[in-house]
Amino acid sequence: MLLTIDCGNTNTVFAVWDGTTFVASWRRATNAHCTADEYYAWLRTSMNLRDIDVTIRECVISSTVPRVVFNLRVLCDRYFDTRPLVVGKPDCALPVPPRVDAGTTVGPDRLVNTAGAFDRHGGDLIVVDFGTATTFDVVDHDGAYVGGAIAPGVNLSLEALHMAAAALPHVDITQPQRVVGTNTVACMQSGIFWGYVGLIKELSARIRAERDRPMKVIATGGLAPLFQQAESLFDAFEDDLTMHGLTVIHEFNKDFT
Repeated sequence: MLLTIDCGNTNTVFAVWDGTTFVASWRRATNAHCTADEYYAWLRTSMNLRDIDVTIRECVISSTVPRVVFNLRVLCDRYFDTRPLVVGKPDCALPVPPRVDAGTTVGPDRLVNTAGAFDRHGGDLIVVDFGTATTFDVVDHDGAYVGGAIAPGVNLSLEALHMAAAALPHVDITQPQRVVGTNTVACMQSGIFWGYVGLIKELSARIRAERDRPMKVIATGGLAPLFQQAESLFDAFEDDLTMHGLTVIHEFNKDFT
């Protein structure tokens, strides 16, 4: 069994891949101080609660939080007796290397999303990931990551409004019934929701125009379905795109070596 680990700025997802499908997955808050022993105790308890008995033989990690990687490596080595493959490290080969400015470091999450999206949808893609940041990844015809855009995440924007303006409350993101709000909460929800609809439409249109070719828009992340309800923004939604990309990269490295 393969243990895939996706560590983001807010949450870390663990999933078990049997070669055909994901047997189970778990999500926890990202904590740079969590030890390997704590990870294992939590993961083993989570497996027992769902009556899952598997033997982990391989591990692959993607992390946007560098400080977490060491303890995840120790987890894999100490408890699963395997050296994990870490996306972005020199010993991790990519199906197609990114084509960006020399010296640029591409986030592992963007490399993984690119690999997963290309495997499922082919090339000429715009991958929109609703995470702590809202990222737009441009995938070339051959599967190479060639750049993109980064905007503040939806929840981050809401939190910034709440923290920076004393009179503005913390609100949940939802599709408002009207664009013109008649109270503070409705105004904030309208600004965030329709503002992000406009952001997605405009950036996608400008990327297509700059690339001068048809491009599919693939969405991932928990808030994507909410925005899709209002407008036909995406050609497809993949809730497990990042985890799938980890399996693609892991399989490529097995064949590569």
